[in-house]
Amino acid sequence: MDKLLEVENLTKVFALGSVLSKLRITAVDNISFFIKPAEIFALAGESGCGKSTTARIILGFEHATAGTITHSGKKEAKNERVWFTEGIQAIFQDPFGTFNPLRPVERYFFETLRNYKLASSPAEAVRRIDAKLHAVGLSYEDLAGKYPSEFSGGQLQRISIARALLTDPQLIVADEPVSMVDASLRMSIVNLFKTLRDELGVSVLYITHDLATAYYVCDRIAIMFRGDIVEMGTVEEVLMNPRHPYTQLLRASIPEADTAHRWQGEIRLADTEQDEYLRQGCRFAGRCPHAMEICRSTPPPTVQVEGVQVRCYLYSEPFS
Repeated sequence: MDKLLEVENLTKVFALGSVLSKLRITAVDNISFFIKPAEIFALAGESGCGKSTTARIILGFEHATAGTITHSGKKEAKNERVWFTEGIQAIFQDPFGTFNPLRPVERYFFETLRNYKLASSPAEAVRRIDAKLHAVGLSYEDLAGKYPSEFSGGQLQRISIARALLTDPQLIVADEPVSMVDASLRMSIVNLFKTLRDELGVSVLYITHDLATAYYVCDRIAIMFRGDIVEMGTVEEVLMNPRHPYTQLLRASIPEADTAHRWQGEIRLADTEQDEYLRQGCRFAGRCPHAMEICRSTPPPTVQVEGVQVRCYLYSEPFS
């Protein structure tokens, strides 16, 4: 099996405003991608690009307007949330929001085992919990009887990962998993994802705006802008040799610890986020230094450039 998860022509439209004057925003616009077994795949872009909405659709928290999701050869059925029992688990941005502050953390583990009938006795449950905690550098003794407030953000995020591992998932959907963790702990979390991939064969859908951690941990990456995937390929090709003007802007905005390489670019924000979503042509045209007249009226095609998918007229005939 070369595709663990496949997303095809996924679209999500939200209706905003009153009943008489509804405004339709296409938050995810006909995107397609796949994730291989034992692969870390990133959806990256600025806030409001549609990456978290995509994750929520995959997890069953939102229903797609159009498109299909196939996991392990099985297509998602409408109004049927089967993904958690089909080998997909989630890790969210805020580790403190994951757990009720008034409940001991271990209760979440025992409830998961009971709900999925994964342990036949309390002793077996403790052994299974301890094994998953060891996979993230902790132990059952570290959390027994303790409440969320007794852990750091990094520890709680590791505990969230261990809880997700209880069901032996094939895929973990990690939505901004290190954005609320101290910088000193971020690398320990992303290194853990590498270990899960390499030693347990777990795939990860890594949702992020942080290109530095994406470059470090991911195998392939898709860059999203206002609901579109504008560039997709190996993380090395996309981030080290970006083709799309938006990817180039993101790459140039990464801070460097060198005063000789100060930010020299200019970001134009004449359009609001809503304006960009409603644009008829390329949604990046209002910011793009290479925008042509056709960019403002007609959505660009997706073309292959040295193994990388790029949605831009700069690489399509007769403009290339």
